Amino acid sequence: MILPHITDYLNTFAAAGSCKPSGGAFLGFPTWYKYLDGVEVVSGTATECVIKINHINDAWLILAAVIELLLRLGALVAIGIVIAGGVQYITSEGQPDKLSKALKMIINAAIGLALTVASAGIVSFVAGRFN
Repeated sequence: MILPHITDYLNTFAAAGSCKPSGGAFLGFPTWYKYLDGVEVVSGTATECVIKINHINDAWLILAAVIELLLRLGALVAIGIVIAGGVQYITSEGQPDKLSKALKMIINAAIGLALTVASAGIVSFVAGRFN
């Protein structure tokens, strides 16, 4: 009577193979487990992919995903600053000091955007190689 329940419970932890956990991405931001491997777990008739953390080295992959998330957030902030600088440029009414301030804001934000996009790409490349 108890044996079928025990085997059903153990079948939920039987690994059927490796997989990549997916889902959870919000507004293009990566999940914290983006670079981690998963294990297919058989639960009755369905299989699902469960995150597998085996080594302390997996913490570096989690850190890489968090850094990539923060860099993408920084890119969105830079885009917002470019837009704010554009609004300041348009509403400066030809005053030279406001024009130069708005132009400097746009240029600095564009540089920041380029740096964050390049850095996110580098982090993604490096973490993908370690995975």
